[in-house]
Amino acid sequence: MFNASPGNWRHLMSATEPENKEPINFAILKRALQYARPFTWQIVFVLFTILLSTGLSMLPPLITRQLIDVALPQRSASQLNWLALAMVAIPVLNGLIGTWQRGLSAGIGEGIIRDLRQALYAHLQSMSLRFFTNTKTGEIMARLNSDVVGAQRAVTSTFISLITDSITLVVSLVVMFSLEWRLALLSIALFPLFILPSQRMSGILRDITRKAMGFNAQMSTHMNETLNVSAILLMKIFGRQAQLRQQFNQHSKNVAEIGVRSAVVGRWFFVTFSLISAIGTALVFWVGGHLVLQGTFTIGLIVAFASYLAQLYGPVTSLVNARVDLASSLVSFERVFEVLDLPQEIVEKPNAVALPQVAGRVQFANVGFRYDILPDSVAQALKGGNVLGLASQERGREGYAGGLGLSGKLPDYVPAGGRVQALQEIAFEIAPGQLVALVGPSGAGKTTLTYLLPRLYDPTSGKILLDGVDLRDFQLENLAQHIGMVTQETYLFHDTLRENLRYAKPSATSAEIEQACRVANIWELIESLPEGLDTVVGERGYRFSGGEKQRIAIARVVLKDPRILVLDEATASLDSKSEALIQAALQPLFAGRTSIVIAHRLSTILAADKILVMEQGRLVEQGTHGELLANNGLYAELYHTQFRQQTEPSEPQVRND
Repeated sequence: MFNASPGNWRHLMSATEPENKEPINFAILKRALQYARPFTWQIVFVLFTILLSTGLSMLPPLITRQLIDVALPQRSASQLNWLALAMVAIPVLNGLIGTWQRGLSAGIGEGIIRDLRQALYAHLQSMSLRFFTNTKTGEIMARLNSDVVGAQRAVTSTFISLITDSITLVVSLVVMFSLEWRLALLSIALFPLFILPSQRMSGILRDITRKAMGFNAQMSTHMNETLNVSAILLMKIFGRQAQLRQQFNQHSKNVAEIGVRSAVVGRWFFVTFSLISAIGTALVFWVGGHLVLQGTFTIGLIVAFASYLAQLYGPVTSLVNARVDLASSLVSFERVFEVLDLPQEIVEKPNAVALPQVAGRVQFANVGFRYDILPDSVAQALKGGNVLGLASQERGREGYAGGLGLSGKLPDYVPAGGRVQALQEIAFEIAPGQLVALVGPSGAGKTTLTYLLPRLYDPTSGKILLDGVDLRDFQLENLAQHIGMVTQETYLFHDTLRENLRYAKPSATSAEIEQACRVANIWELIESLPEGLDTVVGERGYRFSGGEKQRIAIARVVLKDPRILVLDEATASLDSKSEALIQAALQPLFAGRTSIVIAHRLSTILAADKILVMEQGRLVEQGTHGELLANNGLYAELYHTQFRQQTEPSEPQVRND
């Protein structure tokens, strides 16, 4: 089975063939069939319709024999009329039954695709931030769309065909042996010729199918990454349209070429089986014709037998080809299961607690975190797999990135300087309602520390306590209710302002939304818009400026009303007016909450009850502004080089708690 470690996430999305070269993976087949269990009765009805349809399809050759051997020689007009009526009635009945069968099989297929998509979506939601920073969005979309649809086809087409062809083959042989056993034996003598090309083609078509899916995923990824507002803006600024077109042309060329190869191989497969079928039909007519000339057989028998040959060799062709079709179809299930088998890093304990209210006391107890170390639960699930593809835990920046398959580029959240030990022995405590400012140079581990509090990651050592309870003992949804975050980059859905704000509280009334917007100093802007709260924000909120989006994010957190607030107060790139509005919006946001702020402004630092100074993943100093200046350490250095140039108020700001 697939080794689903994060180091293999890049292999999960590749177009290469896995080590398992067996044409049919029976473990995957067994697992795929489990998804059909909820549709047992529908499957029973499908089998019933197949039996009815197969039985009716056996009648036309018998009618033809009766017409040639009896009705016409005897000049029976009444029998001729009934036979002609039967020739019309049978296709009508078969068409009605086929429509019923199609509806049933479509219901089964759509039900399975629904269940697979829901399972995939739920599992992807449970994956940690690490997974999404190392996996391209287009690859995920390919698994949710094309691969799941391929799995649906396996159910509605491949499996149904297998059953139909098997029943048709058995019934045809029974009828043919009852008509003339010698011609029946001659007909089945060619069966071995169908098997040889099937064995050769099965592996080829399976490889082609997997490569085609991989190439399609690559093309989908390219489109997802380059056809969005951020990418278009970057592309136009740097004038890289030609390069991106060239890359897309190569992806589409790969898709086209593999499609042509698949079509040609499939055609050769069809031609081979058609030739074998033609040889079998010719033999029956040749031998049967001589027997007719000798008076042993009737003409009607030979004509009926020739009709049954088409119903015999067709299913035989399909059944020997079933190994190819089934193996190709199971590739879709295999790719879906690869995602479903990825272990979760952030897991909720069976006996996790849910606290309706928290006071907001936060304690970091000797917390350490490494980006290349997985939790024990995941490591055990991998059974000793090469975690993150690293041969050693001590590797430089480029080596670490290479293990992730990121072409030498680390995710932004990984500290610079080749240091994957992001946090070391972090220990501090925040009393309920206190404001704590995090300061330190770039890459010190400030963002990593804030990501641990809502359990976007779990510590690799030590523990984090909320009101004396380990965060790993909380129910995940309950923990999310108590913690609110305003990140430096605000994300807005392509929807109305109202729905973006209600994301924090779906039951929020218009009055509550207005009050939250007033607190965030964004209500006047919203009122000035022609459609007010019903204004569509555009892709990722690009209709609003950076400062406006941050104030919308603040309003969203105010609406949520969490007891604990985590904030990246990044205002350095904003104009003075936007910065002043955001600073004004932050003051009521801090009131009465336990707040951890990555502080960029002196005003916030001075208002803090405690300042935590980070450097190289360590907490090197903590205290008040005056205490830290007196220590003449890193904080004093940062103050004199970064903060002092900002306008310092005559008196430190005091919060109204």
